[in-house]
Amino acid sequence: MPDYQAILQDIHSRNLAEKSDGQVASYIPGLAQVSPDQFGIHLRTASGEDFSMGDSETQFSIQSISKVLLLAMVASTEGDEIWERVGVEASGDPFNSLVQLEYEKGIPRNPFINAGALVICDILLGLYDDPESDFLNFVRQISGIPDVRYDQSVAESEREVAFQNLAMLNLMKGFGNIHHEVDAVIRFYCAACSISMSCHGLTHAFALFMNHGKLDSGEEILTINKAKRINALMQTCGFYDESGEFSFCVGLPGKSGVGGGIAAVNPGRYSVVAWSPRLNAKGNSAAGLRALRRLTDLTGNSIF
Repeated sequence: MPDYQAILQDIHSRNLAEKSDGQVASYIPGLAQVSPDQFGIHLRTASGEDFSMGDSETQFSIQSISKVLLLAMVASTEGDEIWERVGVEASGDPFNSLVQLEYEKGIPRNPFINAGALVICDILLGLYDDPESDFLNFVRQISGIPDVRYDQSVAESEREVAFQNLAMLNLMKGFGNIHHEVDAVIRFYCAACSISMSCHGLTHAFALFMNHGKLDSGEEILTINKAKRINALMQTCGFYDESGEFSFCVGLPGKSGVGGGIAAVNPGRYSVVAWSPRLNAKGNSAAGLRALRRLTDLTGNSIF
């Protein structure tokens, strides 16, 4: 096994030596005040060992990383009928594109762009009486962390500026692909994005995808085929119109969030989360991308 602690130390040292670049996601008021130069990384192996450096225990808003967890919750109970309402192709466009959504008659390209995640939230509203509580309990279950919570101030600030997401919802409702009230869907979606976790905690949640759909206890949450499909979607769609670059440079299934987090997995080997709030022009953590590229370079191992 590689010396993961030494590798993370090297990654952290190089990050400290480099000039900070990128900007925090100031368009969401609840994220604008986050100290921009924090950096943390945590790695959990398939054998249950944990390695970390930097601000790995600092809580941050996971934002769009929650889209993977929302999809996992739906997939844990539902079958292929999900894919009648949302596609599985990379979008090649920004995560909040309305043009593509209209052209494709209200069927989002994949569940990791905003429109796709909104459809997943709509499906969950039809499956659970209290989806906000049930989703939080699902995240607590797969992470093993009983105090995972929503950040209500972040959720409220997202709802205040959710104009494009509301436009997508209304457009999709016009095409018949949203079945519940728009206000209920946007409330649940903003709550899900506001979940606050650390690199450490989120790495434990993503161990589900590293372990082919099973928890450390051996309990199966996803079948091996469903876990495979979610990993495939992370590989092709997890970074919006920078997904090809991430595959090329890093070579792991992963998902980013505008809170500065990036979660990734090397199935059967490890799950890893890097966090740094400064985002590049594509909305992905600049330092986080560099960190994960170095991880696969230094270990000499990716899924390819």
